[in-house]
Amino acid sequence: MFNSLRQRTGDEGGFTLIELLVVILIIGILAAIAIPAFLSQKSKAYDSSAKTMAQTAQTAMETYATEHGGGYEGATKAELKKIEASLNIAASANEPELKETAQGWTEKGTVTASEKPATNEYAVVVKAANTGDEYAVVRTSTGAVEHLCHSAKSECPGKAKESSNW
Repeated sequence: MFNSLRQRTGDEGGFTLIELLVVILIIGILAAIAIPAFLSQKSKAYDSSAKTMAQTAQTAMETYATEHGGGYEGATKAELKKIEASLNIAASANEPELKETAQGWTEKGTVTASEKPATNEYAVVVKAANTGDEYAVVRTSTGAVEHLCHSAKSECPGKAKESSNW
């Protein structure tokens, strides 16, 4: 019986140390390629979500103006939330924050602090949760609508670093 057990363990083969090291090396190389690509896609998803929310806020502002004689004054965050319940206006660690301004976007990409839009102009700004990129939809007093982006850490997707269109 001991002889048959000894013979059975002698016949079993396993992986050599070199084979195991080669497999670990291949897995490491694949991980080094895949992880940065995955993280890039994740940040693109957050930016896309912020852009969509900015467009939704623009639609809510236009709806407000239609319901109030064509003017944007009085369009507070609460009023926009009544029009479009899906807007994440409350600041949260996981949700973009919606801000509204009258003067819009300055050259450095910061947003003015005014809470009340003017009669014929407004700006809605959404900040992406993880990247910190800000996307704004600005309607000027001439009626032109601009889509602006600001990123302090990196370039706006497909554009220059400081401020650009999206």
